[in-house]
Amino acid sequence: MITTVHLNTIGDVMEMIADQTRDEKINRLRSDYYYRGQRNVAYKMRTSLYRNCGAKQKELERPILQYFTKYASIEDPTLNESVWKQMIMGQHYGLPTRLLDWTRSPLVALHFAMDETTFNKMDKRDCVVWRMNIKDLNRNLPDRYKQALSQRHTSTFSVELLHSVVDSLEQYDRDMGTCTMASLEPPSISQRIINQYSFFSVIPSGITDIEAFFDEHTEETVRFVISKDIRWDLRDLLDQYNVNERIVYPGLDGLSKWITRHYYVREDINGPIQTTNTKGQQET
Repeated sequence: MITTVHLNTIGDVMEMIADQTRDEKINRLRSDYYYRGQRNVAYKMRTSLYRNCGAKQKELERPILQYFTKYASIEDPTLNESVWKQMIMGQHYGLPTRLLDWTRSPLVALHFAMDETTFNKMDKRDCVVWRMNIKDLNRNLPDRYKQALSQRHTSTFSVELLHSVVDSLEQYDRDMGTCTMASLEPPSISQRIINQYSFFSVIPSGITDIEAFFDEHTEETVRFVISKDIRWDLRDLLDQYNVNERIVYPGLDGLSKWITRHYYVREDINGPIQTTNTKGQQET
């Protein structure tokens, strides 16, 4: 079931951040929650493979991975050893895959929910942060997947652990059907993955509507809708917490994105920026 919660104040957002699960065995906070931020509340949960290939994703996935592995093996000769490693490496560099991004950090998810490509849209539309409970998601996994997780005392597969259970996409799709999916923790192949606290859901080909899946097969999934009226204040507050582009995207590209946004002049301060065309006429 999906529960929708509207966050209309900064205080509401703080309650969402602080709402964590406790491990009663050790009396410590040990969160079972994964988060996903999206800049537009109207956006559906879609994998990059679906966005790129649509209804042909199943037949095009294999050649996409094969061509990537063929040419990327010069960077990592071990790519041939695991389809899961191919997916993670490809996803990291922008390849369309069936992996759906999540993070263990609510602050990182909030960053992505505020990450507008055009800043003048920040106060024009609500955004959303999704939260799911990994134990809730794992409940319907086939027994051998559950046993593998239990033996490692973990709730998320590594590349090696998932490969030890299933080594082909076809078998994975048969195992998962339409009622469950595995979660995959990527290896630390870059500082970006580490800083984003990244995790992936491996979407089976049988699940064509991800949100319908969460609504039907989970009990604790929450859709936090964040009001457009607080987005700028929340974005600035995240900067004070040092959650921004230069942290989420380490390197000069992230630094440049952060500086660009930091010095953006809002239209409600000075009005639309005026430019001059080649005829000397002013344009908005």
